[in-house]
Formats: sequence, C-alpha cells, structure tokens
Amino acid sequence: SAYAPLSGVIVSEKVWRILEQGSDEFGAIGHGWTYSSHPLCTAAGMANLDYIDEHDLVTNAREVGAYFNGALTEALGGHPIVGEVRGEGMLAAIEFVRDRDDRVFFDASDKVGIRIAAALLQRGVIGRAMPQGDILGFAPPLCLTRDEADVIVAAARGAVEEVAAGL
Repeated sequence: SAYAPLSGVIVSEKVWRILEQGSDEFGAIGHGWTYSSHPLCTAAGMANLDYIDEHDLVTNAREVGAYFNGALTEALGGHPIVGEVRGEGMLAAIEFVRDRDDRVFFDASDKVGIRIAAALLQRGVIGRAMPQGDILGFAPPLCLTRDEADVIVAAARGAVEEVAAGL
C-alpha cells in the first residue's frame, strides 16, 4: 500500500531566508519519504488550481455560499428546534435545541442530529451530524449552484420537520 499525498507550506520571507541560509551552510533539509515530491500529486494539484481559476470557483463559493447560508437561515432560522444557523462561504451548520429561548440542548440519548442526518440522507442529501452535539454540518463543493443549494435547503427543512414531529 502507498499513498501519494499533496501538501504545501507557506512561510514568510524571514523564515524562508533562515531556511535558505541553513541549507547553504548544512545542505538541503533532510526529509522525505518514498512518495515525497511525487510528480503525480503535483500535476493533480496544479490541474486542480487551474480548474479553480478557470471556473472562478472562489467567486462562486463566495456568492453561492452567501445565498446558501441565507436560504438555510430563512428556511430554518425560526424553527422551534433550531437554535442557530451559521456558516461562512460554502460551510454551514444548523444547531438543534430543545428550547430556543433558553438554549437548552437535547439529551445526547435523543440523537437528534444523527436522526436528522439520516432523514436528510433519505432525501438524497448528505449532511454530517457533528460529534460535538446536535449539529448538522454541510460542506458542499465549491462548484455548487443556486439550484443545488435550493435542493439541499428543501431536503434539510423536510428532514428537520420530520424528526421534530416525532420528538
């Protein structure tokens, strides 16, 4: 078995100069593994960055992400078991509470987040029940469209309503 991971490091000019000076004095930094500096990873990474630039996915993430978070807030922000809808860019989360006014959380044994994630999956949408409590997280791709965001929001609303009705 082997992996061909891709990573990078960004350092300040000051740190770079220290690394460069150390390499001049002591030789190149001695590190590496079998698959370090693998050209396949580099090619895939560069192709991915080119795709992101060519399709302006950063702008899409900003614009559609704002739309997505706004639509989630509009659809579920006032729901009796929703304590908070929050997000930034394409990331979003819905936190569930037993009592909105006092922010009383559900008992962990109720598994509300897990049940809502399962109901969401039945609607064809993947959301993640977070381990920190009854929180449903979303991390759609940067290429998400408004129509696709609407599908996620409608499915989330249906899943929340279904589980809430059984509480």
